[in-house]
Amino acid sequence: MGIIKSGFSFIVGTVCGVYIAQNYDVPNIKKLATTGLFMAKLVEEKYRKPKSRNDGDD
Repeated sequence: MGIIKSGFSFIVGTVCGVYIAQNYDVPNIKKLATTGLFMAKLVEEKYRKPKSRNDGDD
C-alpha cells in the first residue's frame, strides 16, 4: 500500500502544481534566487573590511 499511497500523493501534487502554474501568476523562482544572490553579494562587498597594506608582507 505504500507505493500506491505515495504515487497518489505525487500525482495529486503534480496536478495541483500544473493547475496553479497555469491559472495564477507564480513568480519565477530561478530569477528570484539569482536576484537574492546578487543583492547578498552587493551587501557583502559594501560591508567587507578593507584589506590592510601589511597583511602577509612579513
